[in-house]
Amino acid sequence: MRTALLQSSGRPGSVVENLKVLDDAAGRAAAAGAGLLATSELFLTGYAIGDDIGRLAEPADGDRADAVAELARRHGLAVAYGYPERDGETVYNSVQLISADGTRLANYRKTHLFGDFEHDQFTPGEQPVVQAELNGLTVGLIICYDVEFPENVRAHALGGTDLLVVPTALMHPFQFVAESLVPVRAFENQMYVAYVNRAGTEGEFEFVGLSALAGPDGVARARAGRSEELVLADADPAALAASREANPYLEGRRPGLYGSLV
Repeated sequence: MRTALLQSSGRPGSVVENLKVLDDAAGRAAAAGAGLLATSELFLTGYAIGDDIGRLAEPADGDRADAVAELARRHGLAVAYGYPERDGETVYNSVQLISADGTRLANYRKTHLFGDFEHDQFTPGEQPVVQAELNGLTVGLIICYDVEFPENVRAHALGGTDLLVVPTALMHPFQFVAESLVPVRAFENQMYVAYVNRAGTEGEFEFVGLSALAGPDGVARARAGRSEELVLADADPAALAASREANPYLEGRRPGLYGSLV
């Protein structure tokens, strides 16, 4: 499945403008044959917008979900987008996957919050593995800091995830995560990892870009630079099956030895 990564910070604070950016990217991605378009963390609202996060947060089935579903149908591709989710008085840092026919397939709430800003604004989610079937692949969802915990990604591998979509807001000086850690996660868990970052300066943060689709061989199929960019690469089920046969990490595990991890 051709996968498009929208490396962009959009227009922080303006959901209307960010939906326009997403619509434009969806059109370009669909024209290039993509079956899935993924955005960065909190793309619909912006990341460093302080208490406006709570004001702009919306339920998973709210008006903005309907707007994303409409553009997904119009362009004929699935969309995974980052947004602040409101559930009553609780706000989560979430990513939702909507199919090409506008169906809401999966919604994930970030389980590992990063830094004072996120702890002040969000409640951590409690479900580590959220998946959906899409175009012959099992697509899993996590967000940014989650991928830096090997347990999170291994749980997805054990659950059968083929393509792990990771909206992120990776900032300076942690670029080694995009450059080194993400390809290793893909290799050690034998999956594709779509890591989609923000770009440029926003508030006190300098986002480093470097979005990538890393393959199960630990090689980035495509890699963005430091500025706004739409990157496309293929997640190939046949190549994934061959790689898993050649690198049987999951079969070689000895869970009986790992009790101290929990």
